Amino acid sequence: MKRVLRVLLRAAGIYLALLITLAVGTATYYSLYYQTNGSLVVDGKERQYLLHVSKKYDRSKPAPLVISLHGAMNWPGFQRDTTRWNALADEQGFLVVYPAGTGFGPRTWDMNGYGDPAKMKDVRFIAALIDKLRAEYSIDASRIYADGLSNGGGMAFMLSCALAHRIAAFGTVSAAQLLPQSVCRDAPPAPVISFHGTRDRIVPYEGGQPWIAPLPFPDQREWTAAWAARNRCAPKPTLTMAAADVQAMEYTGCADNASVVLYTVQGGGHQWPGGRPVPLWLVAQMTLMGLPIGPYADSVNATRTLWAFFRAHPLRQR
Repeated sequence: MKRVLRVLLRAAGIYLALLITLAVGTATYYSLYYQTNGSLVVDGKERQYLLHVSKKYDRSKPAPLVISLHGAMNWPGFQRDTTRWNALADEQGFLVVYPAGTGFGPRTWDMNGYGDPAKMKDVRFIAALIDKLRAEYSIDASRIYADGLSNGGGMAFMLSCALAHRIAAFGTVSAAQLLPQSVCRDAPPAPVISFHGTRDRIVPYEGGQPWIAPLPFPDQREWTAAWAARNRCAPKPTLTMAAADVQAMEYTGCADNASVVLYTVQGGGHQWPGGRPVPLWLVAQMTLMGLPIGPYADSVNATRTLWAFFRAHPLRQR
């Protein structure tokens, strides 16, 4: 019996060492590979970002700005490659910036324990980043948008609470929402479009608390309905099929034309629909850590659908 126990403990130790080696190796590689190209000081600390300026940019014509937020323990460069926003920016003539969260190596957006989004250090960072980019480039103040993946989707929600007077519309993909809609006290209506897969095991579509989450995640349909209530939309949504395996649930008749849309991707995992699939080696690594990424889906292109929604929702005077 003792021998069996020793074998099991040794196997567990080898498994743990393998996970640590993989995690450290991945963090080191991406920290070197995904370099940022801009920085600013906020609250006495240097913050980084990765900026892409469209090849069609013309300073005489104010251009839209998309702020795209990476997931937890990730990098701006990974968000760039996953979303493929740069190619669409070059095609359509706008700027896209990928801010970096906090931490060493891989970064995270810190939202735990916050009750007032306006006091969040990461909100102040994004506000200062907008100011810096508007000072350096010709940016249309009525067409600034924000989207995010996973933890970045949760951060996009925080921005909708605190910066809806500056950011026109918001988008989320597999959003990790850790805080309730009630933290948006007195926040104005904010247009939002979301994507979520039914086979997402990291942020479950029907809600729940996987081991990595400090708090339970909400059911996506209930969360969307709560956002629609915030925007004072008509209570009954319209259901349509955007693709054979993608249902769109849209709330209209909202205050300030702040419509709310949820795209449910049947069988989709914790990935950006229509973007770059998560590399297989990283899928395997995450699975070993008990965080299965789940299937990739491309029947809807989240980036292009986000852009169409953003274009239809410029900032209104509030």
